[in-house]
Amino acid sequence: MPSNAAVFIHFGPYDSAAVVQHKHHRLEGLQNVLQEAGHKVEFVKIPYRNALEVMVNGEIVFQCDQDKLDFGGDGKLDPLCAKALQKVNEAF
Repeated sequence: MPSNAAVFIHFGPYDSAAVVQHKHHRLEGLQNVLQEAGHKVEFVKIPYRNALEVMVNGEIVFQCDQDKLDFGGDGKLDPLCAKALQKVNEAF
């Protein structure tokens, strides 16, 4: 996939300090890695708890539980961010 792809990150609410709501904190590293590779990232809220899906060209290319992503940081050392970037780059 060439750079400048439109990447949609579908994310559900997750539990943080006994409060379940949509938050971007765990997604910042993933967003950073994708943007540094030249992709345009857009967040889309979904109702499924703890869900994370990365969509390119209408196809889900990567999914995992949100709480598996590293909290904070730039995402460069998170193996799940690297795998998501690889899947986005391989999408066609």
